[in-house]
Parts: sequence; structure tokens; C-alpha cells
Amino acid sequence: MRTRRSKAAGLLVLALFAALLLQARAPGAARADGVPAGFTMPAGLDLHDGQIARFGDTYYAYGTEYRCGFRWGVHGTPFCGFGVSSAPALDGPWSRPRLLFSPRDVDTWRLSASRPGDYGRSWNWVCGADGAGCFNPRMIRRSGWGSDDGVFLLWFNAPGDWNRYRANAYYAMGCNGPAGPCGHAAGPPHGSTTKPSLPHCAANGDFGVSLVPGGRPVLVCTRPGPDQKLAEEELNRWGTGSDGRGATGLAGLTRVEGPGLYPDPATGTWILTYSDPACGYCSGTGTGYATAPGPLGPWTAPVNLAAAAPPPGGRRDLSATSCGGQPRTVSFVDGQAWQGIDLWTGNRNEAAAGWRMEPLVYVPTRGTAGDGRPWRPPFLPWTCDR
Repeated sequence: MRTRRSKAAGLLVLALFAALLLQARAPGAARADGVPAGFTMPAGLDLHDGQIARFGDTYYAYGTEYRCGFRWGVHGTPFCGFGVSSAPALDGPWSRPRLLFSPRDVDTWRLSASRPGDYGRSWNWVCGADGAGCFNPRMIRRSGWGSDDGVFLLWFNAPGDWNRYRANAYYAMGCNGPAGPCGHAAGPPHGSTTKPSLPHCAANGDFGVSLVPGGRPVLVCTRPGPDQKLAEEELNRWGTGSDGRGATGLAGLTRVEGPGLYPDPATGTWILTYSDPACGYCSGTGTGYATAPGPLGPWTAPVNLAAAAPPPGGRRDLSATSCGGQPRTVSFVDGQAWQGIDLWTGNRNEAAAGWRMEPLVYVPTRGTAGDGRPWRPPFLPWTCDR
């Protein structure tokens, strides 16, 4: 009897410990200036390069999983899939992630009839055969724009499509709910897989998707090549491709990645953030920014006015170190923009990497106050920069 009670007590302790792990660290707390504090998502959640969204009364965290053994750049590595965790509030408790679709499901895109071997490949092959992976899950909903039918859409990128065929790396999946299942294998009523037509983001890089009040969503992406410029696309009425409007070479930026954009509620200014510079699994990378009067630009990034400006971004960086991590994209939740930051460990498998969220609060007069102090970024400083 004692043995059974001891085992039961041990299981209870483990269960309580597991529950504590899925609590985020104080996102509901506010700073003295009333701005919500930055927070770290639960340890061990295994969601990366992700996004947080609210649908109804539930919050959802989406990200790339690594725990099954995925190793970036290693041929034949397994693809662990995209996970989603839910919570009643930003401070949790967050559920254990479930997959949005199975890595064993089939990619229904076929490049051409001349390449019959391309058809019927599993996502495990698409995302793992050459080690290029699949990343950046972004969930949006057709609500208040386009066909306005409430359908959920999952966007992500598969860089191997660019590496193998010079085809754009992106996919848009119809989902049967905010937690999936997604893709063709999900079946009715909304399961589908689309390889979108993207004239400006015809590439393979990291990306973000922003909803536009009174308009269609805009996708912002990283272009391939040594310059690694940014581009953007306005999506069509179905949210599964481009309507042709967009631009490349945003703000004249080069060697940047991990973009995200959002409208500042107070000023109406559109803000674009990015990793400055671009680099794989980096730590202590700057978060740069650019501004525009609308989601399709024109975009302007601050320029350095002195030869001794701090590297690498100088005035265009709102944070020099990004809390020791690398910025990925922006999540806009309950009227507040949050910069997602992956706290990479520097390994090819990043299952242990943390996920930090910092509030983006644009204060345009802060950098040019004329108060005799050194120039400051026009954003309230993050918790790690105070």
C-alpha cells in the first residue's frame, strides 16, 4: 500500500510540475507606464519561429517543432511538424502542443507533368529530404475581408521547393478550425493545400502575415540571394495567393530576415520589424524597423548620420540584442503588437530554445525629442533593454 501511495504521490508531483512548466511568465503584468511587460513562453513548449493569435475567447500559439529529432541542414532529417497550443489567457496555462497536420500527409502540389516523381511526396520528405526544413507557421482567418466566410488558413514555407526547383517555397492550407486539422488530408469542410502564385515573394525566406483593417492581409517575406532583400504581397480574396499588388526591396534593406508588420493603433503608422542582420540560429541579433503610411509602403528605414554609429544597424535598430535572441515576426493580439523572439541555443536541433515576447510601443517623438540626450529609438525600451 505504501508503495502504491508513493507512486501515486510521485505521479501527482510530476503532473503539477508539468502544469507549472506550461505557465508563461507574467504576461499580464504591466510596467509603471501601463505597457504590458514582456514575457517568456513556458519552458519546454517546443514551438519556434511562431506566432500568437486570439480567436474567440481562446489564445493560440503556433510554431515549428523540433523534439522528434529535426536537425537543420542535415539530409534525411525528420520533419516534426507544426504545433499549436491553446490557453484561456496570455499567461496560460498553455496546453501541450498538438500537430496541425501529420508529417506523413501528402503534399498535393505537382511541379509539372514532366516531373512525375514530385507528386505524392510526404511532408516529411518535402521538409526533411534535403535538411532545409519547413518553418514559420502563420494562422489567419477569412473574417471581415475577402470571401468573409470564417475559414482558417495556415501559411508556411518549405525552402526545399526553392532549392530543388526554384519554385516559391510557400504554401497555404485550409483548416477545419484554429487548431486544425489543416491541408488536403484534413478533408471537408475546408481542408485544402495550395501552392500560391506570388510574383513578389517568389522565393524561400522567412515571412510574416498581417491583417489589414478594412483590407486584405499582406505577406512580407525575405528574398533569396546574397542581398536578402524584403518584399511584400497583398493577398487575394481567398487569402491563398497574391492579387498582384506588392513591391520588392522594401526600404532599401539588405541582409535582413524574419520580417513582421503591423499598424500602430495610436498613430496609424505601419511598422515593419526584422532581424538585423540575417543569420541562422543567431543570438543577440538586433531588431530593426522601418515605417510607412500604409501596409504597401513606401517603406523608410532610419539612416545613420555619423560615421561612428553603432553596428550593425545603428539608428534603424530598436533593440541592439533582442533580449539575447533573434526576432522572428510580429503577433498582434488584443490591440497590442508583440515582437516574437527565438532564444536560440546555436544547435541544429533547437527543441530547447526559448520563446520571448516583447511589446512594441511606437513613440515617434522619443527619438527626436530635442532634449539634448543621445538619439533613442522611437519605441519604449523592452524589459531586457531597460
